[in-house]
Amino acid sequence: MILRSKNLITHTLFSASVATWLLAIPFITHAQPVQGLYIAGEGGATFNQDQYIRSSKMFPDGRDRWHTGGIGIGSIGWGLGNGFRVEMEGNYRSMAYKRFITNAFHNEHVGGRRQTYGFMANAFFDMDVGSPWIFPYFGAGIGYDWTSLHTSVMVPNKQFDEHVWGTFGNFAYQAIFGLSFPTPWIVGLSATAEYRFWTMLGPQSYHATSWGTIGGTVNGITQTHPYGFSSGNHDTRTDFNHSLMLGLRYEFNPPPPPPMPTASTTSITPTIPAPQALRSYLVFFDWDKADLTNRARTVINTAAKAATHIALTRITVSGYTDNTSAHPGQKAGLDYNLKLSLRRAEVVKAELIRDGVQKSVISIYGYGQADPIVKTGPNTREPQNRRVEIVLR
Repeated sequence: MILRSKNLITHTLFSASVATWLLAIPFITHAQPVQGLYIAGEGGATFNQDQYIRSSKMFPDGRDRWHTGGIGIGSIGWGLGNGFRVEMEGNYRSMAYKRFITNAFHNEHVGGRRQTYGFMANAFFDMDVGSPWIFPYFGAGIGYDWTSLHTSVMVPNKQFDEHVWGTFGNFAYQAIFGLSFPTPWIVGLSATAEYRFWTMLGPQSYHATSWGTIGGTVNGITQTHPYGFSSGNHDTRTDFNHSLMLGLRYEFNPPPPPPMPTASTTSITPTIPAPQALRSYLVFFDWDKADLTNRARTVINTAAKAATHIALTRITVSGYTDNTSAHPGQKAGLDYNLKLSLRRAEVVKAELIRDGVQKSVISIYGYGQADPIVKTGPNTREPQNRRVEIVLR
């Protein structure tokens, strides 16, 4: 009865947690959109709760206890652009056997390991809490896993010597909560920290053989027999796992950056306020190039579509370079970078026009290596500084 109550409580808490998260979604005002394809990998420590064992009548019942083990997960997913994303994962857990807890005997020697592996389908919701460097997320998954078990228990004086082995597969499910931290130096790359609760449906049945004089229990009394051999089952009734992991996630098509904040200025004489920046987009270039990549064309096309859905005053297209140059010499390098930044702006303008934006609303500028996004030392090839900024006003 106590065991059944504990199982019921664990499953109830899991169900309540998932339901609470799902009900909370309509009240979350901001989502962190992941768009398109992404890959992720993570690893860390995994902990199993004691597993309650129901054996055949010739074996004692008890609990399996495990050492802290390791876990590795690889996944591929797709972001829907509205905060939701789905993924498929492959997982692997491994941990060493620590102890078999029973009233039949004590001071046993144990050895062995359990390894769990399988596939899960997960669904997530990413949240925007107003900070550019941290984004919480939560999710749940269901799949099919297998557990390979090989353990041994030996009691001194040859009272009991048991060996358990086999592989068992069944449906599994999990709940997930994590934090992602976008890296400023690689666009689309995020570090992650994550907790997972995982369980496999049971009971899980494995083969067991034993030698010795101790058998199972009848009405709570340990049975003793003449020394001999027995075979039967070792059934795991519960399997609750907790994991803490660190990892990396890379998005192949990250969303455009949020609107650039406008600096407020104080003046003695009143001035006519400039049109407010509605949206901004960044287009990046290879070193010493003014050619558009496929990713750059996608960003420009997104900006062009946005321009057709809002009332525009103008579009400014500003080109920049990093502080290196293909032409040596300080003045020659500065002049060359100014011309290169203007060429980049002209290329972006031409692409906007091809995507349906009217030429008359576009203004282009070239600023060379001025106003870098990432502050660097001299002669540093910084990818994020080789850019064109598209601002819709």
